[in-house]
Amino acid sequence: MLKFDAEVTRLLDNAYQGADLTRRRQASFDVLQPSPGETILDIGCGNGLLTAELARAVGQSGSVIGIDPSEDMRTVGVLRCKDYPWVKFLDGFANEMPVEDAVADKAVSVQTFEYIEDIESAVTDAMRCLKPKGRLVISDLHFGSFIWFSDNPERMATLIASWDQHFVAGDLPARLPGIIRSLGHHIDAVNPVTLTDHILKPDGIAIMMMHLMRQYAITNEHVAVEVADAWFDEQISLAKEGRFFFSITQFVVSARKSG
Repeated sequence: MLKFDAEVTRLLDNAYQGADLTRRRQASFDVLQPSPGETILDIGCGNGLLTAELARAVGQSGSVIGIDPSEDMRTVGVLRCKDYPWVKFLDGFANEMPVEDAVADKAVSVQTFEYIEDIESAVTDAMRCLKPKGRLVISDLHFGSFIWFSDNPERMATLIASWDQHFVAGDLPARLPGIIRSLGHHIDAVNPVTLTDHILKPDGIAIMMMHLMRQYAITNEHVAVEVADAWFDEQISLAKEGRFFFSITQFVVSARKSG
């Protein structure tokens, strides 16, 4: 798995404020429908961008609790939300949150559940924290939707296979509705959000993934440094030639707690 140290945190912080990831975050926000006075959990809050947006939506009469195991990420989040005293950040994992039962009206998680080994326990813990009929919104990428052009498809497949090892559940969106229903809760909707680029944007999801994938493949010795660098450089060249193409789909799953 990725280590979200200070360097990776800075890279993610830049990309997360770009149009691609803003759109992905907005899709989750819109489905969640935060309202003034609500208490909302941001599970796997990371650098606090969504946390801050939720804070503005619930206002001073509400409360937002950001939960993340990465101290580097939480540090950025605390700074970002310093003007919202109704926000607090807690050190914790999605399947063992330091939150009391039935305290939240809603909960949201963006690109966190794909890193969890025991999805059932994480869903159960999120529902534990919700009031009866509370809303849970979980958004994750389906890595089976990856489309990425290369003149060297074998090398591209090798880098993608390396990246496949950084998460636990790359097919989570396909399994999640069934898991939630099996636990006795309700699915309201599953909404796809496809991110497609034919140019390589400096603040886009593709360039972020290029940096992360190269770093991950080299660090874990999945490929030689020169192979990872050649893959990265090819994508830069394709973009300059007008032949770049990238696409992946996120799915926003909206559920309600039973009761």
